[in-house]
Amino acid sequence: MSDPKYAPLLLKNHLCFPLYACSKEVIRLYRPYLEPFDLTYTQYLAMVVIWEEKKINVKTLGQHLYLDSGTLTPVLKCLESKGYITRRRCRNDERVLYAELTEEGERLRDRMLHVPIELAQNVKLSQEEAHTLYRLLYKALNGLHETE
Repeated sequence: MSDPKYAPLLLKNHLCFPLYACSKEVIRLYRPYLEPFDLTYTQYLAMVVIWEEKKINVKTLGQHLYLDSGTLTPVLKCLESKGYITRRRCRNDERVLYAELTEEGERLRDRMLHVPIELAQNVKLSQEEAHTLYRLLYKALNGLHETE
């Protein structure tokens, strides 16, 4: 395809492709670390936020993870069935649902502490490069949500 008119359609000119491929590969690398705990990558990310917050409004959790309630609800039901969290309605407003860390969920945190450390070793970036990539990805992500 040598016609410059079609240059925007070349795979090498799609910023979305290396983002997609990298995301797919990172998730693939996580799989063997998560399988012993019977967690999907999305469940793991939900737990990461819940570990940090201990108790969180499910709507806020969805905002942190950029997930809608239709995607998040089955994830949280599964985590609850495994005993890692409880889901409870707010006493003052039944529309508000909270996810709260259980003791079993806290124990899981300790058992999974090695996961991000070992995964980071697979990314061949210096600490400075990783920080720059992190900052740029969040800048792009936030810019995408400003357009909605």
